[in-house]
Amino acid sequence: MTSASRGSRRGEVDPFIVMDVMERARAAEAAGRRIVHMEVGQPGTPAPDGARRALAQALERPLGYTVALGLPKLRAGIAALYQRWYGVDLDPARVIVTTGSSGAFLLAFTALFDAGDRVALGEPGYPSYRQILRALSLTPVGVQSRAENRLQPTPEDLAGIDAKGLIVASPGNPSGTMLSRDALAALIHWAEARGTAFISDEIYHGLHYGDRAVSALEISQQPWVINSFSKYFSMTGWRVGWMVVPEDQIRRVERLAQNFFICPPHASQIAALAALDCIPELEANRAVYAENRRLMLEGLPKAGFSKIAPPDGAFYIYADVSDLTQDSLALAAEILDGAGVAVTPGLDFDPIRGAQTLRFSYAGATADIAEGLVRLQDYMGRREHGAKVNGLWPGRAG
Repeated sequence: MTSASRGSRRGEVDPFIVMDVMERARAAEAAGRRIVHMEVGQPGTPAPDGARRALAQALERPLGYTVALGLPKLRAGIAALYQRWYGVDLDPARVIVTTGSSGAFLLAFTALFDAGDRVALGEPGYPSYRQILRALSLTPVGVQSRAENRLQPTPEDLAGIDAKGLIVASPGNPSGTMLSRDALAALIHWAEARGTAFISDEIYHGLHYGDRAVSALEISQQPWVINSFSKYFSMTGWRVGWMVVPEDQIRRVERLAQNFFICPPHASQIAALAALDCIPELEANRAVYAENRRLMLEGLPKAGFSKIAPPDGAFYIYADVSDLTQDSLALAAEILDGAGVAVTPGLDFDPIRGAQTLRFSYAGATADIAEGLVRLQDYMGRREHGAKVNGLWPGRAG
C-alpha cells in the first residue's frame, strides 16, 4: 500500500459522537420505535415564515453566485443587528457571510494560524473546534474549566499556556453557561496582552433566559466574532452564518472565501435577510425554549440527574453523571435502548472528563420534552431499583 492510498493524517479526526447517536436513533425509528430526541442542538421549529415566503418569491428568478463575502443587503442587515442588540456601531464591510458557522471557523483558522500553531479552547466545548484545527494541521490545547467558574475558562486557567489563539463560547455548548461582561473582558485582555487571536463563538446569542449575552465587540474591536442563523433564527439546515473580522483582515478572508466556497448559498442568504425582520416569531420560539428549560430543570433531578451546570442560555443541560457511570458512551446507549431517549455522551465535549457527563438538549417541542422526561424518570428509576435488588451501587450498574 502506498502512502498516498493511506490518506493524509489531517483526515484522522475523531467522529462527532452526537452525529453517531443521531444515526443510532434514526435506525431505531426506521425499525418502528418512537424516539425522543434530546441529543442534537437543532431547533424543532422551522425557519421563520417570512424567510420561507421570501425564498419562495425569489425562486421565480435565477439564483446564481453572489459576491464572495455575501449579499451587501444581508451584511448591512447583520451590522444593524449589532446596533439593536448590543449598541455597537459596526461597519457592514467587516461582516462576512459564511456557509454556516463551520465555514466561518474554517476561514478564521486558516486566515489566522500557520501549521503547527497552538490554539487554546475551553473544555467542555464544541467538539468540532478541535477537529477542524487538527484537519488544518493546527494543535488544539484543551483548557479544563472549573465548575466554580460555570465551566467557562478564566485567565487563571490559561496561566502558562502558550497559544496563538483562544476560542471562547458564551453561551457555551454543552453547558449553556454565559460569561459576564467582566469575565469576558478579562479573557479578551489576556489575549490582547499576549498578541493572541481571540475568537468569540456567539452562535447562541439571542437564546438567553435572564440577562442577555455580551458580545466581544462591546469590549474590543480586535476579536473575531462568529455567529450563525442556525440557532436563534431556527435555520440549521440552511447553512448560513457570518463572521465579523478586524478591518485589516477583510481582504485576506475574502481571498480565502473566493477560493474555498466561491460564495455562501444564494437561496439561504435571501431567507436569512428576511429572517432578520421576523423577531416576534423568533421570540415566541425562545419562550418555548424557556418553558422547556423549566421542565428540564424540574424533571431531570427526578430522574437522578441532579448535578447540572446552570444553563443561562442556548438549549442544553450538561449533567455530571459520575455517580451513575464512568462510561457516558455506554450510559447514553443504554438510555436510548431502554428509554427510547437519545442523549449525547460528554466525550464529545471533554475528552478528559466527558466519560462522566451527559448533554441533554431541550430544543424540541415542549410535548416531546415532557414525554422524554417521563421516560427518563421511569427508566432511571427501574435502573436504580435493579441495581439495589442485585446488591450493586447505582454507580456500578451498567
